[in-house]
Amino acid sequence: MSDSIERFSSRVSNYVKYRPTYPPAVVDLLTTECGLTSDSIVADVGSGTGILSELFLRHGNHVFGVEPNREMRAAGERLLKDYPNFTSVDGTAEATTIGSGGVDFVTAGQAFHWFDVEKTRAEFARVLKPDGWVVLVWNERQTDSTPFLSNYEQMLLTFGTDYEAVNHKQVDRNRIVPFFGPGGFELKTFPNMQLFDFESLKGRLLSASYTPEAGHPNHAPMLGALQRIFHDHQSGGRVTVEYDTNVFYGHLH
Repeated sequence: MSDSIERFSSRVSNYVKYRPTYPPAVVDLLTTECGLTSDSIVADVGSGTGILSELFLRHGNHVFGVEPNREMRAAGERLLKDYPNFTSVDGTAEATTIGSGGVDFVTAGQAFHWFDVEKTRAEFARVLKPDGWVVLVWNERQTDSTPFLSNYEQMLLTFGTDYEAVNHKQVDRNRIVPFFGPGGFELKTFPNMQLFDFESLKGRLLSASYTPEAGHPNHAPMLGALQRIFHDHQSGGRVTVEYDTNVFYGHLH
C-alpha cells in the first residue's frame, strides 16, 4: 500500500504535463446510461493530479478528489483551484473519510489496480447513495497498432523496473468481476490519442511509475532507445500514442 501511494511522488511534474486526459464521451455515456446530471455528486478516488476530476467539474458536478499521495494531491489542488465545487480529500480507496450515503458516483481513473478490492468495495458501498454508480476508467495504451507503439512496448519490457507486474494489473477482469459482484457491469470503449515531440514523449515516459529514474542503471540506456525509436518513426517531428479509454460502470449490489 505504501509503495503504491509513494511511487508517484517524484513524477508529479511530468504527470501533470504529459498524461492523457479522458474524452468527453465518458461524460456523455454516464449522462445517457447512468443519469449523470450537473447536480450529481462525484467522489473521484485516487484522483491524483485531477485529470478525471476536471472532466466532471467542467460538467458542473461537485467533486470530492480523494488522493493519499501528498504531492499528487497538492498538484490537483493547484490545477483545480478555480473550481469552487472541488473538495480535496486526504484519504484512500479503502478509507475515503467521506460521509456515508451521500455520493451519486464513485469514479477511479487509472487507479483501481492499486486498490484492495474487498476493502474498497465495502467503502464505496458505504459512501454511495442507494443505486449509486461506480465508474472505473483507464486510458489503455495500444501496444501493437503501429510499428512505433510496438517498439515503444518492447523498450518498456526491456528497461522498465516492474513494468510487467504493474501493467498487467491494470484492466484485470479477475479483479473487476468480483468487485462489481452479481449485478455485473457494462464496458464501453472510446478512442483517445496524444501527439508528442521528443521532449514531451520523454516526459510521458518518465511519468510512469515503472520507468527507471535518473541514477538507475537502466535510465540512460532507456532514453537512448527512446531517441532511436522516435527518430525512426516520427513524422513532422511528432509521434502518435493511441489509447483505448475503457469505462467499466455498474452498481454494487
